[in-house]
Amino acid sequence: MKKIFLSIIVCALLVGILSSCSNTASGDENSVTLRLAHNQSETHPVHKSLVEFAGLVEEKTNGSIKVQLYPNGQLGSEREVIELTQTGAVDVAKVSASALESFNEVYSLFSLPYLFDNKEHYYSVMNSDIAQDIYQTTDKIGFIGLTFYDSGIRNFYTKNTPIMHPDDLKGLKIRVQPSATAIEMIKLMGGAPTPMSFGEVYTAMQSGVIDGSENNETALTDNNHGEVAKQYSYSEHSIVPDILIMSNEKWQELTEEQKQAISEAAKESTAFHKIVWDEAIETAVKDAKEKGVTFSTPDKEPFQKAVQPLHEKFSEMESTGKYYKEIREMVNQEE
Repeated sequence: MKKIFLSIIVCALLVGILSSCSNTASGDENSVTLRLAHNQSETHPVHKSLVEFAGLVEEKTNGSIKVQLYPNGQLGSEREVIELTQTGAVDVAKVSASALESFNEVYSLFSLPYLFDNKEHYYSVMNSDIAQDIYQTTDKIGFIGLTFYDSGIRNFYTKNTPIMHPDDLKGLKIRVQPSATAIEMIKLMGGAPTPMSFGEVYTAMQSGVIDGSENNETALTDNNHGEVAKQYSYSEHSIVPDILIMSNEKWQELTEEQKQAISEAAKESTAFHKIVWDEAIETAVKDAKEKGVTFSTPDKEPFQKAVQPLHEKFSEMESTGKYYKEIREMVNQEE
């Protein structure tokens, strides 16, 4: 079934490519159109930042490269668009770092709870050579990373139970991303992890299939989760970035000047995203309160202690140990 779905997507893309080629024939024959897929709506800050990226790419390449966006999961789930990027059917994709875990274990590091001490630590790491090194670890399997976009700090939200201590999670079914690390985190905290796609969360919570989820504040408003979840608790357990990936095959076809232009556009779109993201969070909190959502701030220490076994595991794993130590050392350097 999965192969059939991917075949349909590839065929649809080929039709689009042929259409694009016929349009190019009457215009600029030397221009290249990159297909960029993501799963957010056109009103989401990520989409706005990708529109900015597309505009910057066209400007910096004098129109020789254009970027066509496919939002709303039009080309499939995050896993599916990663696979399409590997094959070159999709040129660029915005995906969560957690979705990249099953393609390269090093990306599981970003799902490690309390890896980052705060937002400042997070930005220092993501703008450092550490992140750049990680972006290149997947070149042999078909794609590379270009940049990151802030996806907020993940916190718990439930229908009616504030999560002030890990004990409050006992007996609760909490939706998590399809990430082995996120699943283990909920288990260590005492809850029952329930992996499912983001699009299923509203109905699952409304019907009682799950008791809650964990995500940033925009989920309460952009996806209307605040209509069924009335308790939002600032556990601040993880900061999982979104990653902009690109087909390595397509990357190698570009000139050095084009590569430089795309790299610059990616970096500048990340700076743009930081501004629109902060504005979106502020608006989401205000709107969620108007929907009747209550916000609580628990003591994070019990949650941090509960997941220490994961920190020990990641510090010892061959794929993540080096990066884990470097990231944690940056805390001491900042102090």
